[in-house]
Amino acid sequence: MTQQTFRNPILPNGADPWIIKHTDGYYYLTVTLGDRIALWRSHTMTGLAAANPTTIWTPEQDGPYSYHLWAPELHYIEDRWYIYYTANDGGGDDTRRICVLELIGDDPVNDEWIFRGVINTEHPGLDGTVLQHKGELYFFYSGYGFFPDYGSAIYAVRMVNPWTLTGPNVLLSAPTEAWEKQGGMAINEGPVFLKRNGRLFLVFSASATWSDDYSLGMITISETNDVLDASAWTKHAGPVFAKNPAQGVYAPGHNSFTVSPDGSEDWIVYHAYSYSEAEQQRSAGGPRSTRIQRFGWKEDGLPDFGLPISEHSLLPLPSGE
Repeated sequence: MTQQTFRNPILPNGADPWIIKHTDGYYYLTVTLGDRIALWRSHTMTGLAAANPTTIWTPEQDGPYSYHLWAPELHYIEDRWYIYYTANDGGGDDTRRICVLELIGDDPVNDEWIFRGVINTEHPGLDGTVLQHKGELYFFYSGYGFFPDYGSAIYAVRMVNPWTLTGPNVLLSAPTEAWEKQGGMAINEGPVFLKRNGRLFLVFSASATWSDDYSLGMITISETNDVLDASAWTKHAGPVFAKNPAQGVYAPGHNSFTVSPDGSEDWIVYHAYSYSEAEQQRSAGGPRSTRIQRFGWKEDGLPDFGLPISEHSLLPLPSGE
């Protein structure tokens, strides 16, 4: 009898997970490892749990931007593969930048990656992502600042090519509400996109990642509007995906999106803790784990992410596995 269900997490230690389904029939996964970048590859989403990771990039020791490699994202842009990741030079937040790798070849796991450079953002920051929209490229990232407390906010800027920005860095979302300031820091980070029903949905992570109340927020815009027009974006009141103490899931966030193998289902990929902040302190932190679950859509055209589900729950396999 074939397996029909699975349990989260798919990786017991996997912060800032990024999963994409490519036209080659594979799912690719990458997570924060700190000192290197690795890829997992599988024909199925749940199969990533058993895949062996391949280290595809290790920075030069003590070289520029070779410390604290965070939140890598794999993108396929204009028939080329790129990875965007956060790093610094060993200093503080003011030295943190977003770097880009380019693949020389077609196989992200086995071909050579080269360091293309540091993205020329106006502000130091992290969590860069690319939006391909109406034949144009746009870069979105979390820039450091004071909003009004020390923290980060979401900026957008036009791209000349996959490694170069041009024009103003437009502030789209700053952490001004109480739900965005939990854990002692005001934070909007980890922007990621959905396109559906004539709208763009920018989903971001809010509050400090160590807080139980780390969660997902969302801003939206019509596909016909200018994505660099800050006034055209509307911010959702409150989080759209948050902790579920009844199921033992805390601090869900820093997500990505993908689809089932047959393309009929939308899935959210995120990290979370299986215990509360107080318990984290007692256990010296513990890892954030990578989880996946299906989500749907509301009658008004907005995504319905529901609540994060316990790791003890059996979930149906993605359609087409």
